[in-house]
Amino acid sequence: MVAAEHIQLARELFQRAYHLQMEGELDLAIAMYKRSIAAHPTAEAYTFLGWTYRFQGKIDAAIEECKKAIEVDPTLGNPYNDIGSYLIELGKHEEAIPWLEKAIVSKRYEAYHFAWYNLGRVHIQQDLYKGARECFEKALAIEPRYTLAKEALDRLRRLVQ
Repeated sequence: MVAAEHIQLARELFQRAYHLQMEGELDLAIAMYKRSIAAHPTAEAYTFLGWTYRFQGKIDAAIEECKKAIEVDPTLGNPYNDIGSYLIELGKHEEAIPWLEKAIVSKRYEAYHFAWYNLGRVHIQQDLYKGARECFEKALAIEPRYTLAKEALDRLRRLVQ
């Protein structure tokens, strides 16, 4: 199979995996993401494989897949944010910061507001309310309809009245 065919096959397998994941067929999605990666590794496939592991509660495996994504394409912001988010889930707020900061400055990312929101969550845990407010406001400046950031900002305002 020539390179173009591998790339096309990988895309098709990735799309199937994503649909399976959204339907809750996590084991099948994992198998399909792995087939996609075998055909042609992409940062997106590794990142979404990690996301699927996270849905199964396998946070360490999710983090490892995101690190593989970064090896393939260090410009993609998603795996940095996802690692930060997973570390927050594990209560490792301080460890999450550098990952979220890398997401914020990444060259290729369609959802910078997620990283700003997650960094705001870390600041809340550190009682850095001014920094948290700034992060939530930046998230909303990027995506004004981002409900989680709006709710977090409202809670923060009530907290520091």
